[in-house]
Amino acid sequence: MAEPFIRIAVPDDEEELALLDRSSWSTVHAVSPPPEGPFFDERHAPEDYLVAEADGRIVGYVRVGRPTPLTSNAHVLQIQGLAVAEEARGRGLGRALIRAAVEEARGRGARRLSLRVLGHNAPARALYESEGFAVEGVQPEEFLLDGAYVDDVLMGRRL
Repeated sequence: MAEPFIRIAVPDDEEELALLDRSSWSTVHAVSPPPEGPFFDERHAPEDYLVAEADGRIVGYVRVGRPTPLTSNAHVLQIQGLAVAEEARGRGLGRALIRAAVEEARGRGARRLSLRVLGHNAPARALYESEGFAVEGVQPEEFLLDGAYVDDVLMGRRL
């Protein structure tokens, strides 16, 4: 696989992103299955996504958006999704996408970048911590997934 190139998504990426979303879905990192409808909608525009492309196809994405519509919260952006294709895992792509999200947030004038991660997703938590994110709160047993209660871990970092 060629070295991935990270860019902002365009409307033509919709079908490929939806396929990646469905193929990478797991209760290890998601609380509900991917939607069956359009990938892009009024809340999730193409410009909210950074995509990693290699060999002419999308192999990963990270979504960066506002956690709330409040003006008083406009200085904060949030990682709201991260996916890496199975065949591209273990090559540093998740880290590259997180770093790209940090730079994108800075470029948009954000002072903070936050995220939510499931408590049982130890690899993702370790990756986020290694990139400067700290645990800022835990909502114990927030979700029931595959018959087990799972914590929702809130993490963030200053930019």
